[in-house]
Amino acid sequence: MLNFTVGPVQIQEDILELGKEQVPYFRTDEFSALMKENEKIILSLFDAPENSRSIFMTGSGTSSMEAGVMNFFTAKDKVLVVNGGSFGERLAELCEIHEIPYTQIKLQSGKPLTEEILGSYENKGYTGFLVQLCETSTGVRYDMNMIGDFCRRNNMFLFVDAVSGFLADEISMKKMNINAAITGSQKALALPPGLSVICMDEKAVERCNTNKVHSLYFNLASYLKNGERGQTPFTPAVSILIQLNSRLKELAKDNGKSEHAKIAERASYFRNIIKELPFTVFTDSSALSNCVTALKVNDEKVSAHRLFEVVKDEYKIWICPNGGELKDKVFRVGHIGNLSLSDYDSLAEALKKALAKLEEN
Repeated sequence: MLNFTVGPVQIQEDILELGKEQVPYFRTDEFSALMKENEKIILSLFDAPENSRSIFMTGSGTSSMEAGVMNFFTAKDKVLVVNGGSFGERLAELCEIHEIPYTQIKLQSGKPLTEEILGSYENKGYTGFLVQLCETSTGVRYDMNMIGDFCRRNNMFLFVDAVSGFLADEISMKKMNINAAITGSQKALALPPGLSVICMDEKAVERCNTNKVHSLYFNLASYLKNGERGQTPFTPAVSILIQLNSRLKELAKDNGKSEHAKIAERASYFRNIIKELPFTVFTDSSALSNCVTALKVNDEKVSAHRLFEVVKDEYKIWICPNGGELKDKVFRVGHIGNLSLSDYDSLAEALKKALAKLEEN
């Protein structure tokens, strides 16, 4: 099987081997040391400011999305939510559920957020900004430098969902004025699903420690307190955290630069070879994420979802289908995980054959 989805992704053999081991007891000095090392490296990879903290939550990326909304904002806030696809919509839904006053910046699918659009929200009393680094459903990479400058000018708390974009697209909490950012284990970290990470600057930590959160499991103040001793308040995903430690130490050798370069190379290579096939890149060319390529099938009689099924069933290759109104129009190919350029040659050949079969029918 070849997996070109954006999570879970292809995992390295050494990490798979670690996953086979028995799960150790975790309330020990040894595990605490491992957790503190995890925190130190992940903060470096996010280029977090001094005195930042990170916590490790057992749950998917959405668990950290929800925890962030609950802990960083209250009913006294007034936030902007960028909604350019399924995951921007999820942030808006979380604000609705937790009664955080919000306004959506609704974007056309595949289109970027521009300075002109942001300009209409300048000096309007907003206190928070919620956005994806990469909107995974459409492949759009948002301009975080522009957003960070906007938030700095308007004194807004910036919460970034970097679940898919981390290590694929540039992120710097320092340079981009990001107060809190999240990622997940099953994306570019290339681990099994089940773990998410929240990185927080001092301002975010202060909010967690002062806001009253009506939750036991999602109270981040508890995670921060336990994290001081290298522990979590509840049983964590122990095996994944051990795998994470091995992966982070590998990435720390050059602070993630080679991983970022590999992902960018795969994205460029695939987009070049796909020019020979009857697909159109769905995402605006000015906002392409390295994480994923969203493709529109040129032949309107061919369903993108049916193409996904044929490639999966007949060629044992996984690509990403879409849902909703894009289900039959757009599919996606990921560039994260343990993949080679020759794997993309195999994918292109499978897409070519599958498309020919569907057009015949």
